[in-house]
Amino acid sequence: MKQRIAWITDSTAYVPDELRERHDIHIVPLDVIFEDGTYEDGFGLSPEQLYEKIDRAQTVPTTSQPSVGKFLKLYETLADTYDCAIAVHLSSRLSGTYNASLNAAGMVDFPIEVVDSQIVSYPITALILKGIALAERGVDFRAIAAALREEAAKNENYIVIGSLSQLHKGGRLSSAQFFLGNLLQIKPIFRIRGGVVELFEKVRTESKAVKRILEQLEAARKKHRITEVQILHGNVLEKALELKESITARYQDIHVLIGPLSSVLGVHGGRGTLALTWTNEPREQE
Repeated sequence: MKQRIAWITDSTAYVPDELRERHDIHIVPLDVIFEDGTYEDGFGLSPEQLYEKIDRAQTVPTTSQPSVGKFLKLYETLADTYDCAIAVHLSSRLSGTYNASLNAAGMVDFPIEVVDSQIVSYPITALILKGIALAERGVDFRAIAAALREEAAKNENYIVIGSLSQLHKGGRLSSAQFFLGNLLQIKPIFRIRGGVVELFEKVRTESKAVKRILEQLEAARKKHRITEVQILHGNVLEKALELKESITARYQDIHVLIGPLSSVLGVHGGRGTLALTWTNEPREQE
C-alpha cells in the first residue's frame, strides 16, 4: 500500500492553484511587514497592490518567517489524515523558515522529512513534483526526501534586478552607487548558489542583461539536458512573455513556464525583476 504523504512548502514557492488543489499541497505563508501592518504572503495583497505599496513606502518593508507554532499546528492536523509528510522550503541560508519547520517536526509524533531546497520560487515546486512522481511509484518517503536533496544541487538560476531604488532603500547600495547605477543604466544580475545570493555580473541596460542570461542558458544546454525553464517576474508579464518568445524561438524542445514572484521575493527584487531558472540533468539520461 502506498504511503499517504502530505506535501508542505512555504509561500516563496510558486504553486499555481490548479497544482495546489490537484496534489493537496499545503502552503505556510511568510509575512510581509509594512508600516501600516503585516500581510501574509499570497493573501490580502495582489501583485499590483504590493508594488504600489512598495513604491509609496518611505522605508523598505521587511519580511518574517512563519513561527514554529504555525508549523506545529499544521503538522498536528496532518497527522490525523496522513502517514507521513515531506516539507520542502526555501534556502535555509536565506530564511529561518526551514529551521522553524524542522523544529516543529521534532515536536510531533508524526514522521516528517524537511528538505532544504537551497533555492526559492518555482524550483521548490519542481522538487515537490519530482517527489510526487516518486511517491506514485511507491518509493518510501525517506528515500524521496534524500533524492530531492540531491536534486536541489542541479538548479541554475539568474535574476535581473528590476529596481535599484529597492536595493538602495534596503541598504544594499550606497547613495553614490545608486546615482551612478541609474546614470549608467546598470543592471545587476544575481544568482543563488549553495543556497546563498551572490552577484553574478553587472551589465549596462536591461536588454544586455537578458542577453547575458540567455547566453548562460545556451552554455548550460551544451553540457546538460534541459527540458524546462521557468521565468519569474515582478509584475512585468509583458517582459516575461518577450523572454519566453526568445527562448521558444530558439529551443523548440524546451517547455517554458511563467509565473509571478511571491510578495516576499518582490519586496527584495522590486518591480520589474526577471528571473530565469532551470534544472541541469545529466545527458546520459537521454
